[in-house]
Amino acid sequence: MTQEIFRTATSADAPTFSPLYRQIKGFLIRSLEAGEWGPGDAIPSEWELAERFNVSQGTVRKAIDEMAAENLLVRRQGKGTFVATHDDPRSFYRFLRLVPDHGKIVQGVSDAFACETVTATAEVAEALGLSVGDDVIRVRRVLRFGGEPLVFDQIYLLAESFAGLTLEALQSGERSLYSSFESDYGVRMIRAEERLRAVAADEESASRLGVELGEPLLRVERTAYTYGNKPVEWRLGLYNTRHHHYRNELG
Repeated sequence: MTQEIFRTATSADAPTFSPLYRQIKGFLIRSLEAGEWGPGDAIPSEWELAERFNVSQGTVRKAIDEMAAENLLVRRQGKGTFVATHDDPRSFYRFLRLVPDHGKIVQGVSDAFACETVTATAEVAEALGLSVGDDVIRVRRVLRFGGEPLVFDQIYLLAESFAGLTLEALQSGERSLYSSFESDYGVRMIRAEERLRAVAADEESASRLGVELGEPLLRVERTAYTYGNKPVEWRLGLYNTRHHHYRNELG
């Protein structure tokens, strides 16, 4: 992006009270969204970006620091700054906070058993910014840890963003869902909002999770967003917390 384009866009798009580093951050995010740098790619150095936008390196550094704190970028000592990717094993636990009460965390295995196009209910439509009755793709799966079924998920996806998704594709390979969505569909989950509540296991969830009918489960509703704060996934997960708990770090 040239200096002239930067000045024009800044005056047209950014409010006058927006700090300069936030304007730089906005341009960088739009570059990520446009695919200028893909997941795992190195971005230009701070010096190069400062030249590109005709600002100080300190301004660029502040923008990158904030993006790194939001898990959009990853700094690697002595190597540079890279676009965050769901292929990084650490990203798996950004979006799944279920950990064992005792013992070591083990990698989960996704067991998808259904993938179909359905019509959006009022709940799904509201979460994804759709109209009731619009097509969405629903994935049903069980997440197993150490062979034990711990999460029963019903996942609703924007049909336009995941056209061609099949059960066979979901059942092949060992990548996480978000890693598959990123590499196969170019959809990267940037952030998510969750709502948690306690519920009693119904017949299907009890059967899927191997618990007693009426046993307490943790219900987790999640809306996941990609670049541009666009919602692309809403999921309803039922968690077996008999030997696990939901862990979140605050501050």
